[in-house]
Amino acid sequence: MGLFSLITGRKGATGFGSRNTAEEVTAGVDASRLTVIVTGGASGIGLETSRVIALRGAHVIIAARNTEAASEARKNIIEENPRARIDVMKLDLNSLKSVRAFVDQFNSMNLPLNVLINNAGVMFCPFKLSEDGIEMQFATNHLGHFLLTNLLLDNMKATAKTTGIEGRIVNLSSVAHFHTYPKGIIEFDKLSDEEVYNDKMAYGQSKLANILHAKELSRRLKEEGANITVNCVHPGLIMTNLMRHAFVLMRVIQFFTYILWKTVHQGAATTCLVALNPQLKGVTGQYFADSNVEKTSQFAKDDMLAKLLWEYSEQLIKSSK
Repeated sequence: MGLFSLITGRKGATGFGSRNTAEEVTAGVDASRLTVIVTGGASGIGLETSRVIALRGAHVIIAARNTEAASEARKNIIEENPRARIDVMKLDLNSLKSVRAFVDQFNSMNLPLNVLINNAGVMFCPFKLSEDGIEMQFATNHLGHFLLTNLLLDNMKATAKTTGIEGRIVNLSSVAHFHTYPKGIIEFDKLSDEEVYNDKMAYGQSKLANILHAKELSRRLKEEGANITVNCVHPGLIMTNLMRHAFVLMRVIQFFTYILWKTVHQGAATTCLVALNPQLKGVTGQYFADSNVEKTSQFAKDDMLAKLLWEYSEQLIKSSK
C-alpha cells in the first residue's frame, strides 16, 4: 500500500488498512471449528494474535519456549474471556529436537490442525549458534519453522480433507527482507560464519527465507491439490521484546518516525486477517502488509532461489539427526 497509505491509514482492497486492529479485521468471524497453533504466542503481537483468535472461538495452542510466561498469558486471556480455549505447549525453535518433540506431543493429542501461525522469532541478536550449530536468527526464524511446518503438514492436509475447511499457514516475515547481505540472496556457504556475520543483515536474510519458504510451499501444495494456503505477513513497526537487542537504536528511530509505528493491537491485524478472514479464501503465495497484498523484493520473487533454500533446509535438517 506504500508509505502514504501507512501514514494516512488509507484502506486497501480488503477494506482494511494500517490503523485497523486485529479485532476489527476479524469482526464477525466464527472460528469455533478451528484449531490454531501460534508459535511465540505468549508475548507481543503473538500474544495479541492468540487472544483475538481465541476471542473468535478457535482452540488456540500457544507454542512457546518459556512455558511459565505462556501459562501466565493463558491465564490473563481466560480472565478476560472465560470461554477461551487455550493450551500451552513447549517449543524451542532454536532446537530441531524440540520441534520434533512438540510435533510428537501434538500428534499424541489427536487434535486436528486448521491454522499454523509461524510467529516466533529473534531479531538483531549477537552472533550465536543454535543447538544444531546453525546461526541463531536463521535457525530460529526460518529453519525451526520450516521443520515444524513440514512435520505438521500431514495433519493439516487430513484436517482440510475431512472437514472441508481450508487450512492456512502464515509466516511472519518483515520489510527487513529487503535489507540482507550485499548479494541480496541467502548466504548458503557462509551462513554460520562469524567473520561475515552482521546482525541486521542476518535478520533480513532470515525474513527473506520466510517469504521464499512460503512461496515454495505454496507452489508444492497447489501442485498437489491440497486445500491449504500459505502466505507471509509484515506486521509493521511495533515496539516489543523482539527488539531487546537493539532497544536504544529502535527508540531513537521511533522518535523520528513515530507516525509509522503501530500498537500491538494494530500489529497483529495483518496476521489475524490472513489467518481467519473469509475473503482471503484461496489466496496463496502472497506477502501482506497493512492487511493487504504488498510488493516484495526481487529476490523474494525468485523461484529458483526458493527451491534452493528448500533443498538446503532439508539438508540441514537431515544432518542434525
